[in-house]
Formats: sequence, C-alpha cells, structure tokens
Amino acid sequence: MKAEIFNFQGWIKETSPQKVTGLMEGLLNSSGFTVLDKVEHTFKPDGFTAVWILAESHLAVHSFPEENKTYIEISSCNQQKNNTFVMLLDKLVIKDSGN
Repeated sequence: MKAEIFNFQGWIKETSPQKVTGLMEGLLNSSGFTVLDKVEHTFKPDGFTAVWILAESHLAVHSFPEENKTYIEISSCNQQKNNTFVMLLDKLVIKDSGN
C-alpha cells in the first residue's frame, strides 16, 4: 500500500455542539469510516472542539460561535471514504467561505 493522505478543510455555518457532533457522526457513518475514539471539550462561555480518531486517520472540528462558523478538517488514507464524506457534507450543510 502506498502511503497517501487525502485531506479536506472547510467551514460550515453551524456552531451548536450537539448539531455539529450529530452531523459529523452521521457523515462518518454514512461514509464508511471506522470510529475508534472521540474526545471533545466545551469552552466557557461558548465554543467547542472535538476530534474523532478513525481507523483511517482523523476528523477534527473547532467552533467559533462569535463568528457563527465551525472549522472542519478530515484526513484519511482512504480516498473513497474521504470523497464520500466531502460529497455528503456538500449536500447537507451550508458552507462558509472562512473569511
């Protein structure tokens, strides 16, 4: 197997920890990823970060409620699963330009 990592970085216009977490877990499941573990932290008064450790690499999200957006980054050694995740994300959420 050739060592390759496929990566997607982007922003969505959602900051609710429950909504973002549910969305990401649904996308990971629908894309066929194997979740090994998850760590999350909620900041006071607002914001959260979460990382899913995948058999195929990882997914990280970081919210910025003061700007009404969340940063998403997924890295995977499986191009098909990564592409499926991005395609489903494109269909399900309103993306933000990040600016």
